[in-house]
Amino acid sequence: MSEPIYKICPRALWREAERAGRFDGAPIDLADGFIHFSTAAQVRETAAQHFAGMDDLVLVAVDAETLGTALRYEKSRGGALFPHLYASLPMSAVRGVVDLPLVAGRHVFPQGIP
Repeated sequence: MSEPIYKICPRALWREAERAGRFDGAPIDLADGFIHFSTAAQVRETAAQHFAGMDDLVLVAVDAETLGTALRYEKSRGGALFPHLYASLPMSAVRGVVDLPLVAGRHVFPQGIP
């Protein structure tokens, strides 16, 4: 099994996706035409840059191998390759969902995220 990729998502939006059986994306994803993900090495910076000060978030771990050719690694922030999904995310690809609490202005990630 490959290393997971991660999606940071507002809890309410994620709950809607669970009810629908798929995640079609947050507003930024819908505007860009793909779902933005981060690798474990990228997700903390993603949280700091795009979710600063936001509470009531979840961190979704996804099995990248199950997404097939709809998942592409493309240059983004600083020229780094980021995972982008050009399809809806099926719940069958989700490995886990955990809270991403905000403590003293910083998101607290689960153990194992660099």
